Amino acid sequence: MCRWAAYVGQPIFLDEIISRPGHSLIHQSHCATQCHTAINADGFGVAWYGEPTQPGLYRDVMPAWSDPNLRSLTATVKSALFLAHVRASTGTATSRNNCHPFVVGHWSFMHNGQIGGYDAFRRAAEMMIPDSLYAQRKGATDSEALFLVALGEGLEADPKRALERAAARFEALARERGGAPHMRLTAAFSDGVRLYAVRYASDDAAPTLYHKWSDTRRGRAVVSEPLEEDQSDWEEIPPGSFCTFEGKSVTIEPFRPVARAAAA
Repeated sequence: MCRWAAYVGQPIFLDEIISRPGHSLIHQSHCATQCHTAINADGFGVAWYGEPTQPGLYRDVMPAWSDPNLRSLTATVKSALFLAHVRASTGTATSRNNCHPFVVGHWSFMHNGQIGGYDAFRRAAEMMIPDSLYAQRKGATDSEALFLVALGEGLEADPKRALERAAARFEALARERGGAPHMRLTAAFSDGVRLYAVRYASDDAAPTLYHKWSDTRRGRAVVSEPLEEDQSDWEEIPPGSFCTFEGKSVTIEPFRPVARAAAA
């Protein structure tokens, strides 16, 4: 599975999350400890917010540890809100368009997990993307399709319920035409003001997710794995949770796509 890290708070250099810590995201790209695949070498990406409302985006297919341009960028760019991802493909090709994060307008999105048997219902999933958003479909991943369907479900107006509706639709397809595990999902996404994160699975194996506030940085990191292996003050986000991070504030609510699907 992929690994990712996000940050919201006072502006910091990107490398304070991505490459400097002892178990930084780049370290996790070749030595992850809390996922099935220790090596995440199928590309990487960073989306960061500055003065423009649309985030900057840098993605490539190289392993994150071997790209000197990534280290140069992260050492010289400051941001108050950014998302970074190292990819381990679950079946789709290694290409720049399949690397996370994905960006549409001022929204950015990245995902770790899987939707069971996606190849068996890819066409049906594509048809759930609204015509108005289909031009934004650049790659072939289930992650990007989920993002675009969530946008169509009203991510702008109500991020939690929009993602619940989108996840419920994908999980229903996986149960009908795909296979188990039907849905394993941790995702982070942002509108440039708030950072959102979700942890969910249709079984009891939701991918890991942690967060931590730093008084020194005056900001919060949200990560797949703690950035320092010897630190015990990272807070684990429980499965079935939707989180909103803004400033020092944290809101954690239940995330129940299956319940919403059944109610519909």
